[in-house]
Amino acid sequence: MKVSDKVVQSLRILIEHNNMQVGDRLPAERKLCEQLSVSRSSLREAIQQLTSMGILQSRGGAGTFLQQLSSNWSQHQIVQPLSHLIDQDPAYRFDVQEARIVLEGGTAWYAAQRATPEDLLNIRRCYEQISHSQGLGNDDQAAQADAKFHLAIAEASHNLVLIQMMRSLFDLLQFNVVLGRRKVYSEPRRFDQLHLQHHQVMAAIKRRDPEAARKAVCGHIEFVIQQVRSLDEEDARRQRASRLNRI
Repeated sequence: MKVSDKVVQSLRILIEHNNMQVGDRLPAERKLCEQLSVSRSSLREAIQQLTSMGILQSRGGAGTFLQQLSSNWSQHQIVQPLSHLIDQDPAYRFDVQEARIVLEGGTAWYAAQRATPEDLLNIRRCYEQISHSQGLGNDDQAAQADAKFHLAIAEASHNLVLIQMMRSLFDLLQFNVVLGRRKVYSEPRRFDQLHLQHHQVMAAIKRRDPEAARKAVCGHIEFVIQQVRSLDEEDARRQRASRLNRI
């Protein structure tokens, strides 16, 4: 992954952290380099990349301005370098899942203690949308609802840092869910298992059981990891058998 791509990610987080709006001016180049701990050449390359996408606008002598809110940046614009790694590199794919265990275990823990009735309703709505979209055979909507389910849990934690981290990773999370669904959700039996796991997470949060909520969400993600690894190994065995048959 190029340094400039990492700087793009850092700029997005900074814009969200500062709650910048369209038309706001970015800090001066020197200050940005200090805040992001990057060189001027890497920063300029990242700004040029975002300017060419129409996200930032450079005005000669006036500075660089935000033209599009960070929350509207598309997956292709921001997450494409990371999503390519997830799609092509199994090790990176599992790194993302492990990071989810660490982060989402904490969000579920706090959600079980702090979720409001509105939070519980939002979690339930996302849960039902997963099943509805799956029943219609709309994998894209099901994946989006799945990612929103996990984001809704983070929002129910009412911890601004955890929420910010989950929101900044939302596109990456959604892409990770899409890849997992390609494999794990391909059989009705596995879908039923995953649907039950989602329900267990939701139920633990509703009954105010932090430890059960943490274990449920971590167990869910660990289950997906194990299933994907098993399916990857099965695919590798088939490929080896196919090569042997051609000899």
